[in-house]
Amino acid sequence: MIQIDDTVVSELLLEKTFVCNLDKCMGACCVEGDAGAPLLEEELEELEKVYPLTKKYLSEKNIKALDQDLYTLDHDGEFVTQLEGDAECAFVYYDEKGITKCSIEQVYLDGDTDFKKPISCHLFPVRLTKYKNFTAVNYAYWDICDDACELGEQLGVKTYQFLKEPLIRRFGGKWFEELELVDQHLNK
Repeated sequence: MIQIDDTVVSELLLEKTFVCNLDKCMGACCVEGDAGAPLLEEELEELEKVYPLTKKYLSEKNIKALDQDLYTLDHDGEFVTQLEGDAECAFVYYDEKGITKCSIEQVYLDGDTDFKKPISCHLFPVRLTKYKNFTAVNYAYWDICDDACELGEQLGVKTYQFLKEPLIRRFGGKWFEELELVDQHLNK
C-alpha cells in the first residue's frame, strides 16, 4: 500500500494494466451488478440538474425508473444511481453498435453541462472506500474487464495512467504527480 496525503493506494494501480475496450465488453459495467453506481452526496444535486438534459438519450423505461428516483440507497446505506430492472443503470443508453453509454457523459460531451459523470463511474475499475482518517483507493477486479486488462497490457498502460483524468479530478494534480513518482521509484 502507498500513502499519499489522506489516501492509502493499492499497489495494484501501478502493477495492473488497463484500457477500456468497449468493443469487447460492450459497456457491461453499466448494466451488470447488484447496485447502481456509488454517488458522493455532492453529486446528488448535479444529478437533479443534469437529468432533464439526459432524457433525449434515454428509453421510456429508463425515464420511468428515473422519474421515480434518480438515486437510491444500497444495502450499506450509501447513495447509488437508480437501476432499471435488476442491474442496468437507469442513465444508460445504447449506441448504434449496441454499446452501453452514459447519458450524463453524452450531455457533457454535447457541451450542455460541466458534470462529466459520477466520479465512481469515471474512476472504474478503481473503487474508493472512505474511513475515519483516510480514503482507500483500491483496484476492483471484475472478470468483465479482462479484455481491458489485455488491451492495457498490449498498449503498456498501467491502470493509474489510464485513470489520470479522473484521479486528478478526485484528488488533484499534485496527488497524481506523487503517485507517478512512487511508480518511477518502484520501477527503477
